[in-house]
Amino acid sequence: MRLIGGKERQNGKSRTQADFVTSIRNTEHEEYQHHLRFTLNVSKLSCKEGHSGPTHESMQAVFDLKPFRPAVNLSNPTIANISFTLYAVLGVNEKTQILTTFLWLRQFWQHEFLVWDPDECDGVTRISLPVEKLWSPDIIVYEFVDDDVSQACPYVYVNHTGHIRWDRMLRLVSSCNLEIFSFPFDMQNCSFTFGSYMHTIRDVRLSPALTFQEMSRNSKRYLEASGEWELVDLLGETSILQFGVDEWDIITFWVVIKRRPVLYVVNLLIPSSFLMLIDILSFYLPPHSVDRASFKMTLILGYTVFLLIMNDLLPSTANGTPLIGIYFSVCLALMVISLLETVIITNVLHHNSMKYKEVPNWVRVVVLKHIANLICYRWTEDVQPPTTPQKDEPEISNVDSGLWIIQPASQTPAQDPTSSRGAAALPELQQICQYLGDLHAHLTSMHKENELLDQWCHVGYVLDFLLFRIYLLLISCYALVIISMWCVWINQS
Repeated sequence: MRLIGGKERQNGKSRTQADFVTSIRNTEHEEYQHHLRFTLNVSKLSCKEGHSGPTHESMQAVFDLKPFRPAVNLSNPTIANISFTLYAVLGVNEKTQILTTFLWLRQFWQHEFLVWDPDECDGVTRISLPVEKLWSPDIIVYEFVDDDVSQACPYVYVNHTGHIRWDRMLRLVSSCNLEIFSFPFDMQNCSFTFGSYMHTIRDVRLSPALTFQEMSRNSKRYLEASGEWELVDLLGETSILQFGVDEWDIITFWVVIKRRPVLYVVNLLIPSSFLMLIDILSFYLPPHSVDRASFKMTLILGYTVFLLIMNDLLPSTANGTPLIGIYFSVCLALMVISLLETVIITNVLHHNSMKYKEVPNWVRVVVLKHIANLICYRWTEDVQPPTTPQKDEPEISNVDSGLWIIQPASQTPAQDPTSSRGAAALPELQQICQYLGDLHAHLTSMHKENELLDQWCHVGYVLDFLLFRIYLLLISCYALVIISMWCVWINQS
């Protein structure tokens, strides 16, 4: 009995579902029959004598048919035309790959039920109606990625032939694959794809209302010229989007925009170039008397603060880094290399010279001879090796000029023992000779130290000139490559 009851309940449930489907089909059939009766019986809107335009009763009958596509023969697709004017580029977000624009959008389509005779309607050829009362094609932009917060335009113009024109403003937030490597001399090519979301080509056919050249000229004429971006070109093509067994008409527009680089050149490139120029000129500071290292460290600190302040102006994405970011990083690295060069030269000038070591012969040959000739570095006089001081004490001798030189007591001629005055002056002369010998030794030591300092100073200056020329060559090659790349991008744009 339970099995029989279960089967009866299942059979009853199946009959209920079948009845529900049948009722839906009957309802759709009745609505379609009503639609056919209206399209067959009402070919034109009626007008009354003394009444300007179609009567409200006849238009209300059209409003009641809003759920239906306005075609007498549903097998014929509704032709829709679109065109737009790019009025402004509101923003480009490189991090999120978002382009925000403002468009003046215009749509046309044929409403076969809104047809009247102007002669019967007091010569009225065009009226405005609320768009919410009429059927409209569901034209969307496939790249739209945000809520539509555009200002609504609730009315459309309807011609006596049934042609509808709907003008509205569209704040378009669309996704775009932004290429920022050539920033700030970059060009972006973003696509706007217009098409119906649901109606296939059997229901709605889409085509441009104006030629793409006309839309491009209108956009260039109305686009705000004071912004960061300028319109280069507006291209487009019509195509068919196929997904499974269905096909949709789409129109793809390519908006090519170019950035105006003046702001970034003034705020980024020129200050950075000035700091690099100061770093180059700092090589002309004498390394033996001026603390060049402190100056360069201050310069690096200032450049770092400059990069931190200007970081918000630089775009960045997960896909890559702009060339200008690499340019700033390399400039900072070159400044650090310049500081290391200064440290090396300071060590040569002070550390080795304070130890009073003689310049090795191989350093003298390699640095003071070959490298100096290579970099065309010349001194007023050649560097001579330090002279070896005499170990003996100075002697007192008579020269042609009439001056007397003191000689050691062991080498002086024997005094006359009979001379009491000479014997009394001998200790004083010996003491003076000792003082003069100490002074001569001190002066000889100072002369040797000065010669060593002068030799190491020569070595330091030659190395400084060599490293400066290498540094200048690196900066020149690097700047030439960067400027050439930017010039190519500017010419291409």
